[in-house]
Amino acid sequence: MRETSGFAVPPQLTTRALLLGIVLSAVLAGANAYLGMFAGITVAASIPAAVVSMAVLKLFRDSNILENNMVQTTASAGESLAAGVIFTMPALVMLNYWEMFDYVWVTLIAGLGGLLGVLFTIPLRRSLIVEQKLAFPEGTATAEVLLAGSSGRGLTLLLAAAVVGAVTKLAETGLRLWGGTAQAAGYLGQSTIAYVGTNLSPALLGVGYIVGLNIACLVFFGGVISWHVAIPIYSTLFLSGNPALAAELAAGVPAADLAFAIWSAEIRYLGVGAMLVGGVWALISMRGTLWSGVRSGLERRPAAGSRGYDHTDHDAPMRLVLSGIVLFVVPISALYYIIVGTVGVALALSIVMVITGFLFSSVSGYMTGLVGSSNNPVSGIAIATILLSSLLMLLVGAEQATGAAAAIMVGAVVCCAAAIGGDTLQDLKAGYLLGATPWRQQLGQVLGVVAAVTVMAPILNLLLMAYGIGTPTPEQPDALLAPQAALMASVAQGVLGAELPWLMIGCGAAIGIAIIALDEYLRISRAAWRAPVLAVAVGIYLPLELAGPIFAGGLVAHFAARARRRRGADGDGTGRRNGVLFAAGLIAGEALIGIFMAVPIVLTENPDVIALPFDLPAVVGLLVIAVIAAAIYRVASRP
Repeated sequence: MRETSGFAVPPQLTTRALLLGIVLSAVLAGANAYLGMFAGITVAASIPAAVVSMAVLKLFRDSNILENNMVQTTASAGESLAAGVIFTMPALVMLNYWEMFDYVWVTLIAGLGGLLGVLFTIPLRRSLIVEQKLAFPEGTATAEVLLAGSSGRGLTLLLAAAVVGAVTKLAETGLRLWGGTAQAAGYLGQSTIAYVGTNLSPALLGVGYIVGLNIACLVFFGGVISWHVAIPIYSTLFLSGNPALAAELAAGVPAADLAFAIWSAEIRYLGVGAMLVGGVWALISMRGTLWSGVRSGLERRPAAGSRGYDHTDHDAPMRLVLSGIVLFVVPISALYYIIVGTVGVALALSIVMVITGFLFSSVSGYMTGLVGSSNNPVSGIAIATILLSSLLMLLVGAEQATGAAAAIMVGAVVCCAAAIGGDTLQDLKAGYLLGATPWRQQLGQVLGVVAAVTVMAPILNLLLMAYGIGTPTPEQPDALLAPQAALMASVAQGVLGAELPWLMIGCGAAIGIAIIALDEYLRISRAAWRAPVLAVAVGIYLPLELAGPIFAGGLVAHFAARARRRRGADGDGTGRRNGVLFAAGLIAGEALIGIFMAVPIVLTENPDVIALPFDLPAVVGLLVIAVIAAAIYRVASRP
């Protein structure tokens, strides 16, 4: 659906599309701010926004698919910005640096960070989407949803898969008929932990199908490094060196609980170290295409409607991008000066912010391209940024309270930039598949960020006054835990108090270097498979249970492709497209039901509000996921 000069391009930046996208962005920002601080998760917004857009814009006869794409592009910024904010800024309340969320500070920090995220990803689009052709599972799924809804082809298949995904997620998470994870763990000897487990998410199964077996294997391999190698070694040899974890073992906690405690306190930092190395390597590897993207953006382009003009390759002007980055850094530097009171330190923090912001926006975009937004470890990116910022504050001799606050402020800007960066590239992938104009989508993301940031501080203050944030107290027994922000606070304090697991970070960096060497060997050998380090790093950082269904989905894609080749029945790609469409439906159904289930939870303040008074064994959930995997295989293996 790519038109060039001589063909009419349907309207995209219409008033009704932008208004609907702005309203949805603000609403989704508020909903995800609560959900994220309450449960530590946010709900992906692109597909729900696309569905709402199709329902509303169908009231207008002259609506088109690119308008719907503009709505979801603008609206999804709200969810992403909320994630960047709630993963970092509540830490300032937990550290008693703030008593309330100041409107000006929150708006400037989150807004400027989000806008920088949009700008940082503009030179990445051509490299990651056009040249490397990364999967971007949610972007691909969104495009399939919009195509099915606009043309009618495959709509029945998409709706059937969406119903399957929604009903399964409702039964698991809402009705609590079975647990969300099937796992088993035990002690070998006195302390050695053996753990196996898998999440029972249809959406993650769909993500695995879309990304394919190569990436799915690498994510799973990263999980194996953490959970089948590092945790058993740590629990056997080093547990006594951590009094808190040793006390849990002495208290007889279940092996699965102790495994997660070890992963949270120690092993996940292997992933942080691998991500730091992988992020730098990703930029080095992409240096040619990044520079090409910047250079081509600075060149004079053919005017719209002239010979050689291609609207699908028209990004925002690079001069405007570079000017915007400089313009946005100035007020951020002023805010850092207010905190630290020294011009030199404020400038140093700004330099760290710009470098890490671009680095981790690139990392976020690359990882969402590999494994999807659902598995984009934005919190890991924030940890890495706060680590570097805290080290800088330690070097200049800052007081612990001031240094921790400054580090979190830097982390907040970068976290918002990375969250928006990954989301922007997902939306641009959908636009690339649909034939949209990139600069129009980039403008839509800017408007979505502005809409979301205007409501963020009032929503945070409302939640703070209504529930409290942090550890529950007798005065606020229902305080929102904000788990990611609590982790950021502990990291900032830990660096300045010399309490972080630096050995784990160093070992993770060494693992990252080893994987880079392996990938380079595969490249030189012209191997069919590659080993991008960030795919392994995200597997190391995430719980093993999330890698299980992704790996299963990759296996389904592999065997379905073999079956099609054996039958010689997929010359036109119908089977492959049907498989992607079914996987997209699973992702869409789970995302939509996640939004709907959040409503009664918010209204009643009870996460078990619709839970039934009984539950089924985990094997039932495993059987359901197995049946869904078989359904994907059947759909994808036939023409």
